[in-house]
Amino acid sequence: MALQLRVFVPPHPLLKNWLALVREASTPMPLFKTGLTEIGRWLTYEAIRDWLPTDEVTIHTPLAPSAGEVIRASTPLAVVPVLRAGLALIDGMMSVLPAAAIYHVGMERNETTLEPHCYLNKLPKQFPENALVLISEPMLATGGTIDFVMQQLIDRGLTPDRIRIISVVTAPPALQILNEHYPGLVVYAATIDEQLDDRGFIIPGLGDAGDRAFGTH
Repeated sequence: MALQLRVFVPPHPLLKNWLALVREASTPMPLFKTGLTEIGRWLTYEAIRDWLPTDEVTIHTPLAPSAGEVIRASTPLAVVPVLRAGLALIDGMMSVLPAAAIYHVGMERNETTLEPHCYLNKLPKQFPENALVLISEPMLATGGTIDFVMQQLIDRGLTPDRIRIISVVTAPPALQILNEHYPGLVVYAATIDEQLDDRGFIIPGLGDAGDRAFGTH
């Protein structure tokens, strides 16, 4: 069976609650940022559930030896926030993976052509073959930006099965591109919306996540 993109939308009441809050246009900036932090936290928790390798160890409680299981320390972990909006998820993600390295990629979109442009790339020249990488990108809309970032990671030695995307709102155009170009990739999102408007914004979406998170309307 051919590999395909998999998209998980965890049916968790906390995620639904925070999603409703960040969608609401009247939500003030501090609460909007809190909502994205919490969505980042819970989606990351779900994304690594069966993904992080572990080792069995023997530990010593105050009373007796006991079997234990710990995350394999030799596995390099990294988070790649796509600037600017990806920074709004990072606090929640890092609360789950505090030892992960952070590599920033800055992207902006031409609002006329909708084509992405990279203005900052702090990715290493090569990732270890056993590295696991989470991309922080709140909105997967047209797919241009996430396609660029994914290709940068693939060019640096990663395979789609070693990458997971943490997003808030996704849309079919971006998911179709990811499915065509990166079979085996997994996306964790709070919701999948149906369409884009003529400006490339997700409908109903939540507006411009970067502007709303950083107060730059």
